[in-house]
Amino acid sequence: MAGQRVGFEPDVVTLMGVPIHDVTMAETLALVSRWIAEGGAHQIATVNPEFLMLARRDATFRATLQRAALCIPDGIGVLWAARRRGKRLRERVAGSDLVPLLSAEAARHGWRVFYLGAAPGVAEKAAAILAERHPGLIVAGCYAGSPAPEEEAAISARVRAAQANILLVAYGAPKQDVWLGRNLARTGAAVGIGVGGSFDFIAGVSRRAPRWIQRLGLEWFYRLVREPWRWRRQLALPQFVWLILTGRDAPQY
Repeated sequence: MAGQRVGFEPDVVTLMGVPIHDVTMAETLALVSRWIAEGGAHQIATVNPEFLMLARRDATFRATLQRAALCIPDGIGVLWAARRRGKRLRERVAGSDLVPLLSAEAARHGWRVFYLGAAPGVAEKAAAILAERHPGLIVAGCYAGSPAPEEEAAISARVRAAQANILLVAYGAPKQDVWLGRNLARTGAAVGIGVGGSFDFIAGVSRRAPRWIQRLGLEWFYRLVREPWRWRRQLALPQFVWLILTGRDAPQY
């Protein structure tokens, strides 16, 4: 972490009404460290083209992202769209890469991490694997739960009782992010992040694309081949490209 700008405020690029912060992975980790030291509640959103397309038509989700402390550029498409607007985002900061790196930092600093969401048993398996990889990692708790509003109070109380510094939520977008927007402050965690399928990748339930495919920006295509039921969701990608190219990407209020 040496040499990182711990006290800086990142530049922002706005796409489809959503702020995207120009941060590197190292700077993201530095901000997490600062926020844990300072206290308070800080939500991080992992914004990719699917997020932007959802937020464009979903005012609640868009408002949640606008209020987040940090929206990291999780997707090559986001970097491309920023360039089309004459802006530069220096690096893709993928949520699936952030989770294991955060776990390593947590082990080093003694931060307590709570793993919430995914299918029953998956968070526990992912946490056990991360704890084995990063000796000293404090797993504050694991719970599948549900993003249903009637469970929010009980889950928030569970996380608060565990005294978590970091809360990772795997309910999928937009549910995980809206859940954090409503509940992060009452969980007592300093940092909350919606992590999508990260627990599934770590636990081996799903397989992530090889690194060379990720570098080519084709991770979405790899997932579509392995999970063809996702084709309806992937229709958002050509629509995203068309909207950016034609300049018709304003939010649908």
